[in-house]
Amino acid sequence: MIHITIEDPSGINKNLEVPEGVSLSLMEVLKASDYNIPATCGGMALCATCRVEVVRCPQPLSEPTDAELDMLDTLPDASESSRLSCQIRVGENLDGAVFRVNLTNE
Repeated sequence: MIHITIEDPSGINKNLEVPEGVSLSLMEVLKASDYNIPATCGGMALCATCRVEVVRCPQPLSEPTDAELDMLDTLPDASESSRLSCQIRVGENLDGAVFRVNLTNE
């Protein structure tokens, strides 16, 4: 199992367990775990409504694509740790990672 911690805007942490070998994005896992992630564009990196902050990730994430970086550049409060959850593939490299969800994007 892959263990991921999600911190909501009020600071409450929830631990998620995701089976290894799933072919899902972090956005899909968040939506399946009842987080109200708008994901208006359906995971195409066109809207930034699925943005998360990477609080901690023991192993490196894949580099953001140009499309993801362009979308993050449109957000006035994006930081170096901002990523689009639709562009993060769930894999063993996320085991032990902590992400903060930004439900204020709605």
